[in-house]
Amino acid sequence: MTPTNPHAEFTEAARACAQVLLRRYSTSFALACRLLSPATRPHVAAIYAWARVADEVVDGAMDDPAAARELIAEARRRTHRAIEQGLDPDPVTHAFADTARRFGIGARLVDPFYDSMEADLDVTVHSDESLRRYIHGSAEVIGEMCLRTFAGGGSGDDDELAAGARALGSAFQKVNFLRDVREDSGELGRNYLPGRDPLALTDRDVRELADDVDVDLRLARVAIDRIPGRDRLAVLAAHDLFAELNARLRAAGAAGVSSGRVRVPDAVKLKIIARAAATGRRVSRQSGVSR
Repeated sequence: MTPTNPHAEFTEAARACAQVLLRRYSTSFALACRLLSPATRPHVAAIYAWARVADEVVDGAMDDPAAARELIAEARRRTHRAIEQGLDPDPVTHAFADTARRFGIGARLVDPFYDSMEADLDVTVHSDESLRRYIHGSAEVIGEMCLRTFAGGGSGDDDELAAGARALGSAFQKVNFLRDVREDSGELGRNYLPGRDPLALTDRDVRELADDVDVDLRLARVAIDRIPGRDRLAVLAAHDLFAELNARLRAAGAAGVSSGRVRVPDAVKLKIIARAAATGRRVSRQSGVSR
C-alpha cells in the first residue's frame, strides 16, 4: 500500500534508524534519553546518530584515510543539501536534516563539527588552541543542537542555557578523552592531552584532567535547572552519569585510566537515572514548571 504521505513515512523510518544507532553505541546516553519528552526524543537521537556516523568514519570504519576524508567531505555537502532541500536518501542524514530544519540548526553549528572530524584525520598531537577548536566542533556544538530541540525549540536562543549546553558537551568530550586514552593513543595514534604523554600519565595528570572536567560540569549544572519541562530530567541524568564516570577515573588514578577498564556499572547507572528523575521532578514542583 502506498503511504498517504511518503515524505512523512520516510522521515519516521529514518528516525527509527537513528534510535537503533543511539542504543547500539551509547548505553549511558540512551538511558538518559528515555527521560526526554516524547516530542524531543527522536530529534536528540537524530543528532546523536548523525554525529556518530561521522565519528565512526574517522575512527577506523574506513581503513583508508584518503577515502575517509572524501566521505567526510561528501557527508558535509550532503548534510547542507539535505537541510536546504528537506530530503536525503541516507536515513541518518535525512533524520538529522529534518531536525535541523525544524529547529534552525545550520552552518554555524554543522561546519565546526565537520571541521573537527577532518582534524581527526589530520592532527595527531593537539596544542591547547587546536584542542579548544576541536572540542567546540566535536562536542560543544552538539550540546547547542540538542538544546534547540528542548521544549519544542523554546530554549535555543537563551544565551545562558547555550553556555551551559556547551560546557556540558565539553565535559562529556574531556571525560571521553580520559576514559579512552589507551585506545586513542595506542590504536588511533592521537594525543588529546596537550603537554602530556598519554602513554605515561601520572596520578597528578589524572587529577588535573578530572578537575578540569568538574569545572565544566559545575557550569553546566547551574543551567540545567532552567531547562523547561521534562527534558531537564534527561540532561540532569546525563550530567550525573558523566560526573560519576569522572569521579571513578580520578579514583582509579593513572594505572586504572591507562588500563582502559574504568566504567560505570549498569546497576549504578540505573540508580543515577532514578535519582536524576526524582531530583528534576522536585525542581519542577518547586519552580511551578509543568512536568
